[in-house]
Amino acid sequence: MKVAAVQHDICWEEPAATTEHLTPMIAGAAGTGARIIVLTEMYSTGFTMAPERVAEPPDGPSTAFLVDQAVRHGVWLAASVPTVDPALPRPVNRLVLAGPDGRQHHYDKIHPFSYGGEHEHYAAGSHFLSVDVEGLRVSCFVCYDLRFADEFWAVARDTDCYVVVANWPAARRHHWRSLLTARAIENQAYMVGVNRVGADGNGVAHVGDSMVVDPLGEALATGAGSEAILVADVDSAVVAGVRARFPFLADRRS
Repeated sequence: MKVAAVQHDICWEEPAATTEHLTPMIAGAAGTGARIIVLTEMYSTGFTMAPERVAEPPDGPSTAFLVDQAVRHGVWLAASVPTVDPALPRPVNRLVLAGPDGRQHHYDKIHPFSYGGEHEHYAAGSHFLSVDVEGLRVSCFVCYDLRFADEFWAVARDTDCYVVVANWPAARRHHWRSLLTARAIENQAYMVGVNRVGADGNGVAHVGDSMVVDPLGEALATGAGSEAILVADVDSAVVAGVRARFPFLADRRS
């Protein structure tokens, strides 16, 4: 199965402008034959701590765009959206995985980025998301979650491919690349990490460094500091083969 990482810039707190910009990029990614297309964290607004201005209901325009594009191109499309869910007391940073039939799955970021004050504006999620995508078991996380290995361990046995969407600052780019590789190696699974490029509304720089990493930690595709579409092949049989050859997961005590 082909996966495509869409490494893109974001128009700060302007969803309509961002989705217009992304429309041809998504079409280009679909044109490669990718079955799963991944955008970034808070893909339509940037990593803003102003949910009162940008947070949308679960059926708001940013989520509706993801569903529409998934159906239009017959693909699976993932990204996160600042969301006000009437079932929850506070806004959440919600990853949406939209399928080609229009159905949605979602994951609320378990670890708000307290260093940047995210915990003051968005509530923490409490449930994992693992979805069978055409025979590939996909588990989804958001940005800062990447620093917490135990969350990835918890779903490792039911995961062939992790997806991580991010707005990871350039100042800590080495951490981003190293942690993506480490999570792939220790869990013997593919890692699709997609990060934005460009400066956000607070002047924080992002240089992408999106990656697709295989279960042995080898980079299959990497992005630099500009917009790009990265495409790589992932295969659940490869994951099963690596785990059979090196049965390290069986030695875990938690």
